[in-house]
Amino acid sequence: MRRSEFLRAVDAEFGGRASSLVSDLVLTQLSGRTAEQALDAGVSPRDIWLALCAETEVPVERRHGAGRLEPRRH
Repeated sequence: MRRSEFLRAVDAEFGGRASSLVSDLVLTQLSGRTAEQALDAGVSPRDIWLALCAETEVPVERRHGAGRLEPRRH
């Protein structure tokens, strides 16, 4: 997952709350960092997405492949 995919996924899942969740919500799985701090520290956007989903109880079926514009080709 790229940073742009992460941001699209957050926006799609959380809408108007997306920006505040990324900048304000402390994620326990990321050593008490916000998503924004974790991105700046070089943490994988995929790891941040999964931590954010866990913290906000996003159902598992909405976590996989989020943020992609089109399906990955094999």
